Amino acid sequence: MHKFKLLMLSISVLLGSLIQQARAEVLVVIVPRNHNIQQVNANELSLIFWRKKLYWADGKRIQTLNYSATNPLRLQFSLSILRSAPETQTNYWNGLYFHGISPPHVVSSQEAMLRFVAATPGAIGYIGACKLDDRVKPLVWINADHNVLSTAPELNCSEKSASTAQ
Repeated sequence: MHKFKLLMLSISVLLGSLIQQARAEVLVVIVPRNHNIQQVNANELSLIFWRKKLYWADGKRIQTLNYSATNPLRLQFSLSILRSAPETQTNYWNGLYFHGISPPHVVSSQEAMLRFVAATPGAIGYIGACKLDDRVKPLVWINADHNVLSTAPELNCSEKSASTAQ
């Protein structure tokens, strides 16, 4: 009986992982349309979102944005760039807070992310690639396999649009 429960638990964990992978989408890291930065690599993104790099090359303060810890986009971004799950980051942020460094500002939706980044000099955030519009500038793309790409991968946004319209 114990082996059966262990087997069932293993199967459910595997299925959960596969379902999460199936839900993963291409993310795009965004900055304001008029920002002079042209590209950034995964290591620099990590420094920015861990708040170890606080200023852009032009001296402008970096305004990092995130979603809540339970948001699937944040989970994907955190695993890809920060190499940890959002729920494991609490102690890190608590430690920095006492040194005067706040965690990234949290927004509630992709539209909120787009609006905040578009209107805030020095801002950086991320959205699902199919939500990208001309209010912001894309820097890098993160695919479902956690790879950081400098050019946009092939997207199938019509499938996403049809499922969200229902």
